[in-house]
Amino acid sequence: MNPLISVVIPTFNRRETLAVVLPLLAGQTLPQEQYELLLCDSGSTDGTNELVAELAIANLRHIKPAENRGRSGARNAGIREATGEFVLFTDADIIPSPNLLAEHLRLHRARPHSAVVGLEVQVDTVAEYEAVCDNPYDKGRHMHGRSDKEMSWLFFLTGNASAPRQALLDVGMFDENFTVYGHEDLELGYRLQKAGYPILYNAQAVNYHWHPVPFAERCDKMRHSGVATKRFYTKHQDWTILLRLGVNPFTLAIHQLVHGVENWRSQLRSKEMQAGLGRELTLQYYYLCGYRGIEP
Repeated sequence: MNPLISVVIPTFNRRETLAVVLPLLAGQTLPQEQYELLLCDSGSTDGTNELVAELAIANLRHIKPAENRGRSGARNAGIREATGEFVLFTDADIIPSPNLLAEHLRLHRARPHSAVVGLEVQVDTVAEYEAVCDNPYDKGRHMHGRSDKEMSWLFFLTGNASAPRQALLDVGMFDENFTVYGHEDLELGYRLQKAGYPILYNAQAVNYHWHPVPFAERCDKMRHSGVATKRFYTKHQDWTILLRLGVNPFTLAIHQLVHGVENWRSQLRSKEMQAGLGRELTLQYYYLCGYRGIEP
């Protein structure tokens, strides 16, 4: 008997977080025979092989694609190998709530011709996860709130998203041309929605993104996201993509103005600009540098 749902987890040298994440995925409230875990490994060299052997999780398969095609390629390998009717995407640094899979399945059973996204809570440490897991709805830790609703492709984020496997195959899976950080998941969500699969939010499907990101790394990621936005728009030629992703004549004009004044650019890198509104302005600046294809 095939499982009902397949969990696809791309990874590369994430043994430390997988040691926490995999046992919790193996201990879901959903009976273990009803799901499978597909760890899609892009060539880890940090002892991930040994960890998988030590854990000896019965419904875990360690998939090693012959060619490293990045996160999109790893997820596509998982989709091809999946035997469940539905596929849930998560990551190696995302801690699942005990009923995560059951909640995704509940909504799929109610509305099978749909995609589902859950609530993702940001935490910096395991201790912080343990402190908030009894009340994941604290304001400021997440975006979507406590009410179920239909959402835009803008929120199809593959730290906590699922879809029918056949739908993923029908729309062409992830675009492996998205090789830098960002938007390969949104672009897939866009195609799913265009193909008639509404994206439903389930506030009870909770997980915890355990990934503190230094400010300099956040700036780099935002720049890569800007590059991905350009690719996303170029592929589909839909102006609503740019509007939803914050690229419009006003933001571009402000960016060009700031970029043209060296003193302003240098201030964006200062310690004072790493919190509050200053942080958001700096991240937006790096994002639009990526979109415009220019050096910060």
